[in-house]
Amino acid sequence: MTGSVVVAGLGPGAQELITPEVSAALALATDIVGYAPYVARVAERDGLQRHASDNREELDRAGFALRLATEGRHVVIVSSGDPGVFAMAAALFEAIEAGDPSWRELDIRVLPGISAMFATAARIGAPLGHDFCAINLSDNLKPWETVEKRLRAAAEADFVIALYNPISKARPWQLGRAFELLRSIHPASVPVIFATAISDPRERIDVAPLGEAVPQRADMRTLVMIGSSQTRIIPRSSGADFVYTPRFSGAVS
Repeated sequence: MTGSVVVAGLGPGAQELITPEVSAALALATDIVGYAPYVARVAERDGLQRHASDNREELDRAGFALRLATEGRHVVIVSSGDPGVFAMAAALFEAIEAGDPSWRELDIRVLPGISAMFATAARIGAPLGHDFCAINLSDNLKPWETVEKRLRAAAEADFVIALYNPISKARPWQLGRAFELLRSIHPASVPVIFATAISDPRERIDVAPLGEAVPQRADMRTLVMIGSSQTRIIPRSSGADFVYTPRFSGAVS
């Protein structure tokens, strides 16, 4: 087969945060496949076909891309951030595993991008300087009981926690419930970072103590980062405080 599929991360928003490797793949693509807002981030050009679809059509999107590749097309499936973090890379391999055996022989690559948690951390200091984890707060693909179990385990282990997909019109209560759970484990002073539209002109970053954090501050473009008990704030006169988590924790032998 002469076709190919690349799953590429477009980063958090700014053009300059797209890696050269991803830019090269986009330049060679015959077809762009993805969720409509992400496809719109790729400029139109002669010889390029753009195929936009809805957010909840990941497996159909992956199958469509694979079928195009079997016809000799060079397809790039685009995701925001990194395609391996709650995004299209896993959906592609799920489709490959369950689909036409010939798809396994295609030229398939995953190209990393800058995930929202890393862009957020870089903007505000170094909150991920020690152990951390990422949890998708959506319960569309897993039961809420599983989300709570993982949140509790991460908080009790004192990880910094990056929360993806924290809230939406269809899921208005989960972030508030997560804050309640975390307050039962963490001190009220633990910092919470709300980072919306990172690297976009509409970027906004706020920090609040866990005891005062409210879910209304977030939307679907917000990454919420919960500090650990070790996470610190360095005040600045400008008001743009630094937040970091020290590299050490407890006694070191």
